[in-house]
Amino acid sequence: MANFQALLLALFISAVAMNQCFVGAMLSKSMYVNWGAHHSTISGNSEDVQLVLDQTSGSAVKSKRAFLFGSVEMLIKLVPGNSAGTVTAYYLSSTGDKHDEIDYEFLGNVSGQPYIVHTNIYTQGNGSREQQFYLWFDPTADFHNYTIHWNPTSVVWYIDNIPIRVFRNYEKEGIAFPNKQGMRVHSSLWNADNWATRGGLDKIDWNSAPFIAKLRRFRARACKWDGPVSINQCASQSRANWWTSPAYSQLSNSKMAQMKSVRDKFMIYDYCKDTKRFNGKMPAECFKPHF
Repeated sequence: MANFQALLLALFISAVAMNQCFVGAMLSKSMYVNWGAHHSTISGNSEDVQLVLDQTSGSAVKSKRAFLFGSVEMLIKLVPGNSAGTVTAYYLSSTGDKHDEIDYEFLGNVSGQPYIVHTNIYTQGNGSREQQFYLWFDPTADFHNYTIHWNPTSVVWYIDNIPIRVFRNYEKEGIAFPNKQGMRVHSSLWNADNWATRGGLDKIDWNSAPFIAKLRRFRARACKWDGPVSINQCASQSRANWWTSPAYSQLSNSKMAQMKSVRDKFMIYDYCKDTKRFNGKMPAECFKPHF
């Protein structure tokens, strides 16, 4: 009898987990092209997407569902060659003037120069929290894993399982945190030559078009957003909500060491050190521990 009850409990937990966590199968079933459809192609057992930018248009894909907490990941191979002025974006975003957003933006380069990864986070429509890094590998030679892990305590940006940035929840101290709006996953390739490369000094060379970024194996192990009712469901501590377990409340010592190494060697901009930009009145979170 005890074994039977244990089996029922296991089945119940499994059912709850499947209801709460959406695990992406084929990319074509998880996402759709929301602009530039004539540029985008899906191939390779519906797991590969090609985003294209030329003088007529860029292109973008968007997840069919919105999520609140969990982990989303994508394998991305960036635009090769002279990609100056282009931006390949991969991000989570809600809608409206008071939207939340968590960003990766890959800033194209003049041939031979390193790519820059631009990260940012918006809460209630307020961004201005940029951090930038040189990538320590050639992101055009192969696919690399870019993951956003997001739970009630923090947001962590990972590249190939190495954390590069943490934004912690200090909401109790008056600092907004993205925990009340479901966000969809987006990826796009677009013309940003008014600012992307050396502040807009290097423009797109349309002779190098079309520009192509490749996406593969989108996965979202995350809580489904079904409106405000999901706020408590997705934030509650349970076996189904694996992202709320103590193991994910902060980085391990080894992960913190990895992040420190990347930040020491490859960070090129941190809004929390830009005193001139904020006239000395730095954002409150800049005085808090980030790890």
